[in-house]
Amino acid sequence: MQKSVRYNEGHALHLALLARKEGTKRGFLGKKAAEASRWHEKWFALYQNVLFYFEGEQSGRPAGMYLLEGCSCERAAAPPRPGAGPGGARDALDKQYYFTVLFGHEGQKPLELRCEEEQDGKEWMEAIHQASYADILIEREVLMQKYIHLVQIVETEKIAANQLRHQLEDQDTEIERLKSEIIALNKTKERMRPYQSNQEDEDPDIKKIKKVQSFMRGWLCRRKWKTIVQDYICSPHAESMRKRNQIVFTMVEAESEYVHQLYILVNGFLRPLRMAASSKKPPISHDDVSSIFLNSETIMFLHEIFHQGLKARIANWPTLILADLFDILLPMLNIYQEFVRNHQYSLQVLANCKQNRDFDKLLKQYEANPACEGRMLETFLTYPMFQIPRYIITLHELLAHTPHEHVERKSLEFAKSKLEELSRIMHDEVSDTENIRKNLAIERMIVEGCDILLDTSQTFIRQGSLIQVPSVERGKLSKVRLGSLSLKKEGERQCFLFTKHFLICTRSSGGKLHLLKTGGVLSLIECTLIEEPDASEDDSKGSGHVFGHLDFKIVVEPPDAAPFTVVLLAPSRQEKAAWTSDISQCVDNIRCNGLMTIVFEENSKVSVPHMIKSDARLHKDDTDICFSKTLNSCKVPQIRYASVERLLERLTDLRFLSIDFLNTFLHTYRIFTTAAVVLAKLSDIYKKPFTSIPVRSLELFFATSQNNRGEHLVDSKSPRLCRKFSSPPPLAVSRTSSPVRARKLSLTSPLNSRIGALDLTTSSTSSSPTATQSPVASPPPHAAAVPESAAVDRAAVVGSVPSDTSELSPCRSPSTPRHLRYRQAGGQTADNSHCSVSPASAFAIATAAAGHGNPPGFNNTERTCDKEFIIRRTATNRVLNVLRHWVSKHAQDFELNNELKMNVLNLLEEVLRDPDLLPQERKATANILRVLSQDDQDDIYLKLEDIIQLTDCPKAECFETLSAMELAEQITLLDHIIFRSIPYEEFLGQGWMKLDKNERTPYIMKTSQHFNDMSNLVTSQIMNYPDITSRANAIEKWVAVADICRCLHNYNGVLEITSALNRSAIYRLKKTWAKVSKQTKALMDKLQKTVSSEGRFKNLRETLKNCNPPAVPYLGMYLTDLAFIEEGTPNFTEEGLVNFSKMRMISHIIREIRQFQQTSYRIDHQPKVTQYLLDKALIIDEDTLYELSLKIEPRLPA
Repeated sequence: MQKSVRYNEGHALHLALLARKEGTKRGFLGKKAAEASRWHEKWFALYQNVLFYFEGEQSGRPAGMYLLEGCSCERAAAPPRPGAGPGGARDALDKQYYFTVLFGHEGQKPLELRCEEEQDGKEWMEAIHQASYADILIEREVLMQKYIHLVQIVETEKIAANQLRHQLEDQDTEIERLKSEIIALNKTKERMRPYQSNQEDEDPDIKKIKKVQSFMRGWLCRRKWKTIVQDYICSPHAESMRKRNQIVFTMVEAESEYVHQLYILVNGFLRPLRMAASSKKPPISHDDVSSIFLNSETIMFLHEIFHQGLKARIANWPTLILADLFDILLPMLNIYQEFVRNHQYSLQVLANCKQNRDFDKLLKQYEANPACEGRMLETFLTYPMFQIPRYIITLHELLAHTPHEHVERKSLEFAKSKLEELSRIMHDEVSDTENIRKNLAIERMIVEGCDILLDTSQTFIRQGSLIQVPSVERGKLSKVRLGSLSLKKEGERQCFLFTKHFLICTRSSGGKLHLLKTGGVLSLIECTLIEEPDASEDDSKGSGHVFGHLDFKIVVEPPDAAPFTVVLLAPSRQEKAAWTSDISQCVDNIRCNGLMTIVFEENSKVSVPHMIKSDARLHKDDTDICFSKTLNSCKVPQIRYASVERLLERLTDLRFLSIDFLNTFLHTYRIFTTAAVVLAKLSDIYKKPFTSIPVRSLELFFATSQNNRGEHLVDSKSPRLCRKFSSPPPLAVSRTSSPVRARKLSLTSPLNSRIGALDLTTSSTSSSPTATQSPVASPPPHAAAVPESAAVDRAAVVGSVPSDTSELSPCRSPSTPRHLRYRQAGGQTADNSHCSVSPASAFAIATAAAGHGNPPGFNNTERTCDKEFIIRRTATNRVLNVLRHWVSKHAQDFELNNELKMNVLNLLEEVLRDPDLLPQERKATANILRVLSQDDQDDIYLKLEDIIQLTDCPKAECFETLSAMELAEQITLLDHIIFRSIPYEEFLGQGWMKLDKNERTPYIMKTSQHFNDMSNLVTSQIMNYPDITSRANAIEKWVAVADICRCLHNYNGVLEITSALNRSAIYRLKKTWAKVSKQTKALMDKLQKTVSSEGRFKNLRETLKNCNPPAVPYLGMYLTDLAFIEEGTPNFTEEGLVNFSKMRMISHIIREIRQFQQTSYRIDHQPKVTQYLLDKALIIDEDTLYELSLKIEPRLPA
């Protein structure tokens, strides 16, 4: 314990200032004065082990200070008041809390303190106790006792050693005496032996020959055995056994980690939640706990037994027999089956429980446990789903290195077959619950929480970084500079798109997300997308020129608030196209589904849910389709297995189109069909739209039609089945649209009143000076239109504003003010059997009005009364929507297949030649044609081939002249260029693992080769230095380069450098590493932990989840995931059906890869640096590197 402290006044004032600002505990306390009965109120501040007290809270100079080291603090009884009896003392004790600080220094009086509240007093006592370092002193005393004990043991051992040394010396003396006696006896014996000449002694030459012969026989025998052993070591059998043993060792490590994960799940979540469910105010019920953690405890016990068996087998190495362990595991697979079947339900129950704030707070407390390492409960619940496929891969590798005559081969094959059966079920469940786990993970990243993500029907579409541009009134962009905005990160937003909502967040430095206070959660039903916003006033001059056509608008019109506009800026045109395509598709799904709902209910008195329920092909398993329990974004069961025909039928079913299904289909269709088949189906739907809806649904649709067109629908030769009317374009906005450039279709009408009027408007048209007007259809003669104020959803339709308001449409005209409505006089509803204003009719009228008049060939009456028009309109909408997604997001399909491109062009030109085509349809078709016909958009990006051509500089730079920043930036640029160039079709079918991998996946192999070249370059540059100091400096510089790559989110570059530094040629240089600074070694350990492959790259996945693009992930992580999926389940079932659950998992991984591919770095290319990085003449082969390493630091003698 420190006896005294020397300090001056400056020290005391500085510490007092720190105590006032950063003190552990601060507040007013009563201090007993020298007089026995007087107390003074002082303001105390505790800082580390020093307690200051001031005259008041605002006092700048301390009145005194106490050194608390070695003191003790205990509660004291309240002193009785003068003249008060025992009752007075008890009252004082109740009102005041007294405690005393006893100091260990001699002659120092105790410090008596008091406070008003007992809780405050306990906190002061606890803080003073911690500041006294009492625990450390006790521990020091314990260690001193141990040290004294060890010293005594050492002294005892020294005495015993001296005794043994004396005994050995005595024994040596005795041995020498006995030797002298033996010598004397031998001499006496020789003198007593009579002299005899030894005639039988052999010739010395013969003895030499025998010795040589014996030596040669031994040498030949040893040589023979050495040859036998070396031949076996080099034999395929020995190599196979070594690999087999390595697989078993890896399996034991993985099993140990898995048991630890189950232990955290059970002891960190299950058992605490059981105790919480038994409390007085339980945040969760016992039934919910059982539903979430079904069989988790039993699975943990099972794998603990399995793990102990594995460790026992390792103890008997090199004899490793594992089949009997799997024989123990197989009968328990029914436990896993119950867990798998319950997995989706458990996540749904967990999502529902999280809506309880008490449970959510308790769960976050459990997840904050350091043992969880930042992982959520959903992650731990998913680990058992991946364990069985991991066993299958392990058994597959074991069988590959197990001879056919091996004693346990049949048992391993049987175990593999049983596990594969269970794995098929598991993969389907993982695919079905992927969306729920993704939503919960995003919800947990948002600090404020987001209740809409707890809706299990909400489907995740995409995420990424966009820049939000400030705006002023009327949606006009303020004059901001894009460079400064990007540089300061003022407007950078992390955006998440779901099927029903659009989230806009800011990301803090710690990786957490914060929703914007205004406009953070946008409901897509209230949004209008404007892809090419143009300003009509002179001050803006069009935002496209300011931002290079990278911006787009989302106009939000909430029903209970004023409308506002969100202007977002994409990093590139390719990413903008992806965002706008997905947003428009989500909006289209909501509105078109709502439109179909109203149309079916208005025309057939049959609701859409009833119609879907009545159509067994949408939810009932059949020989050519199998459904999952999970519903997609359109509330229709997801497809688990299906034939190609049923998948194409779902793609072209006009009643709904789920965007998650569309993305999965376009990503993976080449696995089970061809592009020509898909295009042929789209062409057929365009020409014969009624073939896309089953007969049963059409019967329901036309059930109440007085025109009785049912007999015409059955006849395929009916003129009504031909394309008499064309349908509208996709519900998105293009820059070639009309001056309004926005449309929105309201889908909710007052169904109880059965008016059926559809609300159609255009946004920002009445104020536009360029808006023109055209006549609209007149209302029915029996319906007089009068204005009415009603809260009906507003909408917009692409087109210009009608010019003639003398004739009013039964539904609101596009130029009508927002607060006006038109209803029938007298409040009478229209009869659907006449030419009344049904949703289909209103849709047709509004579309005709927006199209600058009626197209030739049919009149308004025919268009209004034709119930088939909505079907044809939706059919064209579907075809153009699919083609737009296909062309804008999968342009590589058309670049590599010129025949496909020409067929799509022919189809679009055929659409344009339709004489009845509406102007909106013509413009939408022209947009797709323009995108498909323009030059390759990738030309704006720098390619590796261009960089190689630019590297022919006359003078090459060397490692010493290049800075760490230059190296890191150019490594990042090269890595991203190569990573971005990989087409997504190379990720299908595990082509990188085939014999013809260079032909099937050239870009993936180029990425792998570049990784190896960069790693070899780092190793070669370090080994080129002859002296230790230069090598240590090179290592420190490369570690600095790796750290800058980490800051640039280039984790592929980090792994390139760290793997090079872990190569055996460098790792063994102990003298060189001894010269490396401790800071560099600590930084090296941090980087290695970030990119470690432990736990399926769990640290790297978490880092990528919390970082904003651009970023370069490690490609091997995704290839491992894809191999994991491919090995676990086949593409087709035994019945020949497509495993669409597997397609969803593959699509999810590809979508994540493409997210990082689409966002580019803003790094200038420096040819002098890239010439150095791509110079293969600097690379030394592996054998030469190791020989050079041995010359630098030879092996130590054994």
